[in-house]
Amino acid sequence: MSKYSFYYDESEHSRKINHKTITAENYFDSFIAVVVGWPSNNQAALYERYATFESKYLHRQSNGELKSTTIKQSQLKSGFASLNADNLSLLEDFLALFDERILVYYAVTSKIEYIIHQLFEDYENSLFVDMDAMKYSITKAIVLYQPSEIMAGMYNNTSELIGLLKDFFTAQIEKGKANETLKQKEIVQFSQILLLLDDVSTIKTIDWNYDIAFVGFRKFLDEKGIHDYSITIDKEGEHCNTVKAAERVGLCSVSEADSLTSCGIRMADMLAGIISKLLKALHSALEYASPEELLNKKILDKSWFLVNERQLALYKKLHQMAIELNKTWYKAFAGTYSDDLIGFIALLSFMNHFKSVEDINKDLDMQGEYFNAYCCEHLGEHFEQMRYGRQIPALPIDAVTDNDLSNGFVINRRGAKVYFDIDRQPLLEIKNGHQTFDVLSVGLSKEMIPVVTIVEEDEVKCYRIPKELSEWTMTFVGLANMGENVFPSKVVFSKTKDGYVADIL
Repeated sequence: MSKYSFYYDESEHSRKINHKTITAENYFDSFIAVVVGWPSNNQAALYERYATFESKYLHRQSNGELKSTTIKQSQLKSGFASLNADNLSLLEDFLALFDERILVYYAVTSKIEYIIHQLFEDYENSLFVDMDAMKYSITKAIVLYQPSEIMAGMYNNTSELIGLLKDFFTAQIEKGKANETLKQKEIVQFSQILLLLDDVSTIKTIDWNYDIAFVGFRKFLDEKGIHDYSITIDKEGEHCNTVKAAERVGLCSVSEADSLTSCGIRMADMLAGIISKLLKALHSALEYASPEELLNKKILDKSWFLVNERQLALYKKLHQMAIELNKTWYKAFAGTYSDDLIGFIALLSFMNHFKSVEDINKDLDMQGEYFNAYCCEHLGEHFEQMRYGRQIPALPIDAVTDNDLSNGFVINRRGAKVYFDIDRQPLLEIKNGHQTFDVLSVGLSKEMIPVVTIVEEDEVKCYRIPKELSEWTMTFVGLANMGENVFPSKVVFSKTKDGYVADIL
């Protein structure tokens, strides 16, 4: 196999996680690392092509470099829909550089999870406690509720942080009791967390650790069977913390270079900036502004879907590069808490399924609801797989066999046959105007067609159901993501003169 040259850069890094870091106006919980690379014998041609791209945008350089900071965060307030023509052209030209010769790896890591992981580093999964799920739940609760006392005290000594966490989860349990039907599982989960907080580790340091980004990259190299390589990291100063992290996880031929002299590092910087800005915009758009808002669903604003054909095509180009190009299990990597990454991938996949802007505009007012359901289904599936101890790819990769490909279907987790072509999925037949079924789960296809998995004559089957039941389906997909699974349940499906109705018994 050829020798490969890889280049690393990052975005939203915090070399020290302290009070100033996490209370800053521009604070974002996710740290983004990107590596780009190619066979070394292709480097000269790729560098020449990148230099041609940069020469087109000399007027946007800063200190002799074209950097991702040339695109301001405000330009992505509504994703690509808010891009002006100049920035749209820049991103079109940049993404056009990626072809089958280029390998891409990216990692999205929660800074809060890093601290929570240290609290529980001596705990492992057991028959009695699922520590991965616990750490996920604690991190998600802090990211979601943004408790000011914890956010402000995160940088203090361990004993103070533990007390703050106990106070927070105790208060959330009491609030949950006001709506126990909806919050029952959260109450149980938070009660278990309180028990664990009685005996936790001492936090060794709040200095950021870069190891996790390279843990994923090492797995990426192993998966690709790449053993002869070099990796060059943007020079950061005399301490070389990033280089040391790469070496700690077993990477070889690690060196530093000034980005001024390395097209590869500048390419990684640009990609890291694009991913981080879109991640940050999506997170901000779905963030709850107050505790009162948590009682309602947070839907992506319609402005995100007011795209023109060029903006839609840009989503498709980013989808191709970030998901499809040289797709591998470890191309995208995250820690236990991966909601931001899952949401990012869901957005790209959701926008990619539209054939044209006309398709979006046919049901423009509902696209936020559709995306919410689509994203919740991905998050719920990810959490369920984590609970069962499965190794989880962030990208939508399933273990598909040759037999699956020839038959055109896969078997879902319930044991039902699910076709790649949704039109081949049988439509649920409702006899005599109404019929009761034992429903195991509900969901949505990539085309946003509602589907239901049922037990029928001791056999598990998956059926399409009428699009009129999309909103009903989305409601329960959303509840499942919040930990409230109402299935398995008996459901009555009825066909009336006004349309289709579904009622849970």
